[in-house]
Amino acid sequence: MRTKLKILAVACLMPLSMKLAAQQKTPAKVWSQEKAKTWYAQNQWLVGADFIPSTAINQLEMWQADTFDPKTIDTELGYAQGIGMNVMRVFLHHLAWQQDPEGFKKRMDQYLAISSKHGIKTMFVFFDDCWNKVPKTGKQPEPKPGIHNSGWMQDPGQPASEEMANSPVLQKYVKDVLTRFKADKRVLLWDLYNEPGNSGKGNKSLPLLKNTFKWAKEVDPSQPVSAGLWDWNLEDLNRFQAANSDVITYHDYSPVADHLKTVQFLKITGRPLICTEYMARPRNSTFATVLPMLKKENVGAINWGFVTGKTNTIYAWDTPMPDGSQPKLWFHDIFHKDGTPYKSEETDLIKSLTGRGK
Repeated sequence: MRTKLKILAVACLMPLSMKLAAQQKTPAKVWSQEKAKTWYAQNQWLVGADFIPSTAINQLEMWQADTFDPKTIDTELGYAQGIGMNVMRVFLHHLAWQQDPEGFKKRMDQYLAISSKHGIKTMFVFFDDCWNKVPKTGKQPEPKPGIHNSGWMQDPGQPASEEMANSPVLQKYVKDVLTRFKADKRVLLWDLYNEPGNSGKGNKSLPLLKNTFKWAKEVDPSQPVSAGLWDWNLEDLNRFQAANSDVITYHDYSPVADHLKTVQFLKITGRPLICTEYMARPRNSTFATVLPMLKKENVGAINWGFVTGKTNTIYAWDTPMPDGSQPKLWFHDIFHKDGTPYKSEETDLIKSLTGRGK
């Protein structure tokens, strides 16, 4: 609790930090609370999922030209539209951009055309400290049976995230993509860095995190920028993220009573809240318990997992099943590949809360 209060105390001092930033002639400053609230009010209640097509094992397989799969993307975003989802959080990867910058942006545009057709806005993620340490372009590994996210890749990697903190390549990547889509109304928000400090990195991720915010603010997109709070022990990272995000995004896989406490703490910032990861059934973070609370509190709700596929996220983080058998209870994911719900009572609830069931 004390850690949360420290973070929030810093966040509440944001007007002072904004004044100091202005004196230092930074290219753009953090949005005011009023601007953030106005932006949030212009959107309907945000509900969706972290999305990757079932045919991709990781971000590279999703975005590389040879394996980009618009047909599956179209089909599966149709499932999302059918239950009233209106936003998807989608991970990019700098190596796919580096291979072919123009082609990469064209594929992003193609994705956005498909998602927009289904009434879905997109939250793009630039960097990520989770899972496999050394991403490589080309053919991606096959899934390891029963292993959660066996082929997911960090971006830029480990120890690359430390060595490349000042990388001209990463700076060019962030600015190129942001410049291309900075006024695109199909893009809801830029999530600059997923779970900075994960994989044991801690504060080693802080230089790249700071630079990514700096690069983004130099472009000054029309959409807000953020980086989600996810581990209350990472005090330095959390302070920076809370003080520099236009809207507050966060992850919480706890049961509803604890999750509600997190929401109540974060509301002290005076900024809109979007939960960009939740829902792990065996941990009692479920649609039935958490989603109604998030709607009541007017907090955006983006769960991890959508259609079961090559990421193997029906399996728990820490409970591998190497024989590939079905777990008794899916960890994440909502749909089978054919669009059949894993639990129809869950999709009925989502439809009810989004108004799709009317």
